[in-house]
Amino acid sequence: MSKLVFVNSALVNEVPYTTSNIIARQMKLNERTVMHRINQYKDRLEHFGNIEFCTIIDQNSQGGRPKKVAHLNEQQATLLITFFKNTKTVADFKEELVKQFYDMEHELTRRQVYKDLEKPVRRSLTDAIKEWPNNNKWSYKLFTDLICKAVTGMNTKQLKQSRKVNKNATGTEIYTSDELAKYQQIETKIITLIDLGMTYEDIKAVINNQTVTIKLVKKDVKKDLLPSQK
Repeated sequence: MSKLVFVNSALVNEVPYTTSNIIARQMKLNERTVMHRINQYKDRLEHFGNIEFCTIIDQNSQGGRPKKVAHLNEQQATLLITFFKNTKTVADFKEELVKQFYDMEHELTRRQVYKDLEKPVRRSLTDAIKEWPNNNKWSYKLFTDLICKAVTGMNTKQLKQSRKVNKNATGTEIYTSDELAKYQQIETKIITLIDLGMTYEDIKAVINNQTVTIKLVKKDVKKDLLPSQK
């Protein structure tokens, strides 16, 4: 079955929703019938939060006419379905809808857990950069962009634009749970490389799996410690 549940952006505090036109299509009903039922039971449905309405362009109509669509959270959608005859089609749809809502909530919860785990690591990265000999005012942004690109293929600004989040949102708010796990692995590696005194270019090469030649500092050795030559 196609995707039924959505969020408005990649932020972890978004509320998952489905739409009235998806409900109509999956239950093989006219969209007007579903919207009529939503308006009929609007007071009951809004016991579980305000219903958000929006207007979209109907691609199936001549000239692309606008139509009204309702966004419903899990409780609202589940309650709405009970106001229709419980056919096999409706039952199958309801089962899949509940599953997709659960999967989305589980994903958001995992991301919140990774975000909370990230906080002490992030402070360690900040501390490591402060003690780094090459530190400047752009260092933190350079490293977070480096990690972001290694994880997603985009820098932080591009990722925020792609996932439609406010520019003031922190980077870790917009990653999926799998991306956050990878983010933490790379961040830990970068902290180690910073502690080794490596330059940004060398660290970038390591993260990008490129060949790096590290020059070791040659130390003076006292002559009396050298083996005697006869």
